[in-house]
Amino acid sequence: MATPETRTQLLDAAEHLFAEHGYRGTSVRAITDRAGANLAAVGYHFGSKADLLAEVCRRAVEPITSAQAAGLDRLLERTPDPAVADLVEAFVGPMFDLGGARAYRLIVTILSDPADEMRAWNGPAEDTIRDRFAAAFARALPGLPGDELWFRLRGMLAVTTVDRVQLYQNPGPAGGPESRRWAITFLTAALSAPRTP
Repeated sequence: MATPETRTQLLDAAEHLFAEHGYRGTSVRAITDRAGANLAAVGYHFGSKADLLAEVCRRAVEPITSAQAAGLDRLLERTPDPAVADLVEAFVGPMFDLGGARAYRLIVTILSDPADEMRAWNGPAEDTIRDRFAAAFARALPGLPGDELWFRLRGMLAVTTVDRVQLYQNPGPAGGPESRRWAITFLTAALSAPRTP
């Protein structure tokens, strides 16, 4: 009989291996070997390797998106049109507060892995928070065309994620609370810059 510990061990092993080797570079056998489980365990607990990936991604990202949603809710309770800096803080703040090295390595892999499965794991919760922030930023930056706004929002995610990975790989004096303030200042300026001619 499979145990809940087996499921957690599979998730931990898969998170490590997907972050290290990507989707196609990680075999089900490598996951089960690392987890100390039998080969059928992935199918039993998750259905498929792609379903396991989806669960790994959600487990890493869900605490961040939940905190982002709560931050945006608090802002919108105060005003229907928050300032860009407040929106940036609500979006990137949880990325500074939550997650660890493995989670951010996985996020970098999600952003860069060419496998279709890496782009297909997200569901309605992730889509909803993305769309809510995009709408709030669009109201705060009305002169910015939609395509350029999306580019800047992806840049905000990329800058923060790379910073977090770098910090966890090389802890140092620049990783303190000031790095959060620097990021918010930098990203607010980048998002607020005039539209590209």
